Amino acid sequence: MILPVKSMPETWSAVGSAVVTFIFFWEMFRRYCPPELHRYLVKCTARLSGFLNPNIQVSIHEYTGNHLRPHEAYSIVDAYLSLNSIDAKRLKAEMTKENENKLMLSMDEYEETTDVFNGVQVTWISGKVSSRPRTGGFSYYPEPDRRFYKLKFHKCYKKMMTEEYLEHVITRGREIQARNRQRKLYTNGHSKSYWSHIVFEHPAKFATLAMEPEKKEEIVDDLLTFTKSKDYYARIGKAWKRGYLLYGPPGTGKSTMIAAMANLLDYDVYDLELTSVKDNTELRKLLTETTTKSIIVIEDIDCSLELTGQRKKKEEKPAEEKPEKVEKKTSRKEKEESGSKVTLSGLLNFIDGLWSACAGERLIVFTTNYVDKLDPALTRRGRMDKHIELSYCKYEGFKVLAKNYLELDGHPFFRTIEELIQEVEITPADVAENLMPKSAKEGPEQCLQNLISILEETKNRKCREVKDAETNNDAAAVLDTHAI
Repeated sequence: MILPVKSMPETWSAVGSAVVTFIFFWEMFRRYCPPELHRYLVKCTARLSGFLNPNIQVSIHEYTGNHLRPHEAYSIVDAYLSLNSIDAKRLKAEMTKENENKLMLSMDEYEETTDVFNGVQVTWISGKVSSRPRTGGFSYYPEPDRRFYKLKFHKCYKKMMTEEYLEHVITRGREIQARNRQRKLYTNGHSKSYWSHIVFEHPAKFATLAMEPEKKEEIVDDLLTFTKSKDYYARIGKAWKRGYLLYGPPGTGKSTMIAAMANLLDYDVYDLELTSVKDNTELRKLLTETTTKSIIVIEDIDCSLELTGQRKKKEEKPAEEKPEKVEKKTSRKEKEESGSKVTLSGLLNFIDGLWSACAGERLIVFTTNYVDKLDPALTRRGRMDKHIELSYCKYEGFKVLAKNYLELDGHPFFRTIEELIQEVEITPADVAENLMPKSAKEGPEQCLQNLISILEETKNRKCREVKDAETNNDAAAVLDTHAI
């Protein structure tokens, strides 16, 4: 008996009905199946798949410890695959450090490539786990997606892969990282609860800082000694970190000093914007995501948050009369948006507490224009280990700037400038601005003359202010005499 052959439309209709039926029953299963039964079935399926599948899989995730810290192995594998993902069809491109016209290629997400080691072929797969949006709880920040690499190989090569191949990947990956490494400038600004970065390209060096040579040498020696002191810090039982407090008037080169530190040590820079951190928990999360060989910077800490004098306010609060409860109740959302809830205690723990030891070889740098406004607990030795005052420009600093901007080691005007600069207060930024040519017609002599004019004007203004103050004092004394 010959069965009738179904037409193409009838075939597709039957397939469509079967797919719809399967989707319906699958959705019913997901919705009404008890969680215990669902977990048991998933476990059995995984065991059956492992029994039938001859391959072994090794996953390397971007973060470890419940997303607390970046996984170093992930970045090493990423660097290794940038040169060994030849047969991948979808690649992502990044600029290289050595050649601005050359791109470094690596695997894109959900792509796979093969590699050969000692005649054995392995497969690398890149993936990403998209996090579900949080619908409850008190967390202010979203959970970012988690990327990973997966290595697949036949189980009969397990010993070779785990002992030799992975060691080969780590060695080659670190070599590629060192060759292509670009220092990065991280920030958490614009109300972000995670770090974003750009390439750090600031050209500052200690040789170009307008500072006394002895002071520069002292700071450089201190920094280099720190980088070589891992065993020493371990022996004395301290976290491998060091705090620097840079203070002085605006325009004295505090930010430039930080850039020179990063360039000297080849460290990344984390520019922490405290006003964008919602609470102490988020501050701790940002801290744990920083890496070794880095500088954590909080600039203008005296005006970043109202941290100074918090203890005094708490002590004075009971003495104040309680205001009548006539204010409108603010909603929870309005309170959350009112600003940062980082406390002095949270910041102190960030610098010096248990969580400060989560990564080694780090510098913590605070800058301020008004060091007297800071809480003594914030600036004490052990938290801010070295205090560096960056003050007004002196003659030694001027000579450095003259060499930088005008390529001059000496000039007849230097004697006049030396005499004037000792009598006035002028910042290195103001000196540099007057030494910089404003047009192609201005030569070094004209720039020096501009600086002399500014110095003389500043000196004359200072003399007038002193004379006016003396006149006012004399007038006040005369009035007091007549009153008596």
